[in-house]
Amino acid sequence: MNRYDALRRRVPEWFRNEPEGIEVLTDPALVRRARRQVTAARQGARRRGPLGALWARLRTVLRPVPAGVVSANRYLWYLRDPVRFPDGRLGLYDRLLPPPGSSPGVVVLPLLGPAAGVVLIEHYRHATRSRHWEVVRGFGDPGASGEENVARELGEEISASPGEVIPLGELHPDTGLCGHKVELYAARVEAVGAPETGEAIRRTVTVTPAEAEAMVADGRITDGFTVAVLYRARLAGLLGAEPGNGGRP
Repeated sequence: MNRYDALRRRVPEWFRNEPEGIEVLTDPALVRRARRQVTAARQGARRRGPLGALWARLRTVLRPVPAGVVSANRYLWYLRDPVRFPDGRLGLYDRLLPPPGSSPGVVVLPLLGPAAGVVLIEHYRHATRSRHWEVVRGFGDPGASGEENVARELGEEISASPGEVIPLGELHPDTGLCGHKVELYAARVEAVGAPETGEAIRRTVTVTPAEAEAMVADGRITDGFTVAVLYRARLAGLLGAEPGNGGRP
């Protein structure tokens, strides 16, 4: 827990407790109780004989489920917090956070040329083991502004440069698991080049705003970031007339 304790001192806002919320525990005795209770519950769910029951009790005391910093890299930190729920139960709660000091990631809706065509990329994603129609997005570089992150991601993913960058607000992608916050943008571009095939981007297509929204409606676009930035662009009046039925790319 040493790394976890150091992180708590470094980024106290990550561990802020509020009344009637889920309390992050700091008392060592309560932390031990939380870990042992979770361990006991897991062991109790398994079928076992007398020797198994003895081993389960020993494991609860000697090898409880670990808590603290589970893993960390340049993109995300995986924490398992010892917590007390509002009903008094103790337990462990997992969450993913951006590295301390990082800037927010960006989601960029490229709008191509005078007609403001929507540029989409066909991106293979490891997590789902499938391809998705998406807009440009990526992690923020430490110390970089949102506009700098937008320009970098456009250049890396579709070999484009923004002529105008339009902020569309912030988004928390998964409040049940992730502490990440991303910034949404539209960017006007005059040309699109080769996609970044090394990141498993197979191709780009340019569709009308109505076609992009039809792809959301019929399920061809399922990526949450892409749905969100299209909706924010619609609310900001960037997609022209009311959405239509559209065609297929």
